Amino acid sequence: MDLVESGSVGGFFALRTAPPETGGAHRTLARLYAGEDGPLHARVDRVAARLGAPERRVGASVAHLGLAARLWSTALGPAALHGAFPDLDPAALHWDGALTSPDDLWWDGSATRPATVAELRTAVQEAHLVPLHAAFARDGRVSPRLLWGNAGSALAGALRELTCWALAHGRPEAAERAAALVSGLLEHPDLAGTVRGPRLRRASCCLYYRCPGGALCGDCVFDHPPRTGLEARPPAP
Repeated sequence: MDLVESGSVGGFFALRTAPPETGGAHRTLARLYAGEDGPLHARVDRVAARLGAPERRVGASVAHLGLAARLWSTALGPAALHGAFPDLDPAALHWDGALTSPDDLWWDGSATRPATVAELRTAVQEAHLVPLHAAFARDGRVSPRLLWGNAGSALAGALRELTCWALAHGRPEAAERAAALVSGLLEHPDLAGTVRGPRLRRASCCLYYRCPGGALCGDCVFDHPPRTGLEARPPAP
């Protein structure tokens, strides 16, 4: 398993195996999931302020989407490229919400898992996303549908980026493996229907469009920013 190669796919795929030289206030994600919510509150505050978000839940959604993308990408990249991925035990995965990739996460583990749908689901969805969603629920009013929509969108985004990289670097087998893994992951009830169609267009909205100057994301459910919020009817996928 070559984390350097998988990290070259893009910033979200990079996973440090030592603390960044610049330092940081990293804590294991296990501590966050156990109820130490201060760093998450600070992260949401920081994102909301940077975006000028009109509601705290908009900042929470964007912050969640970024962390979900990091978790999926750091597992899916090596799984697709090398047939194994790091065992991202929350007690071995350190996070500092004040930093950006690749400095936000570092892993001090050594164990790996085989690249199967079941292993990825256990390592990312069950070990991280489920307790992460609970942590965001403690932070404020964010619906489970929005969080799982973010998780599905983050997974689809990781697949798109990885596919482009693999095809550009003569690794079509990695693109095929990634597609098969993601297809299996999206069959789970929590993720089923979160993205639709061959373009994997999401079925919900992350709310980013509500920020001043915010636009629609590339996979947004809406064709145009709704005038009155999510009451607008979304287009067919």
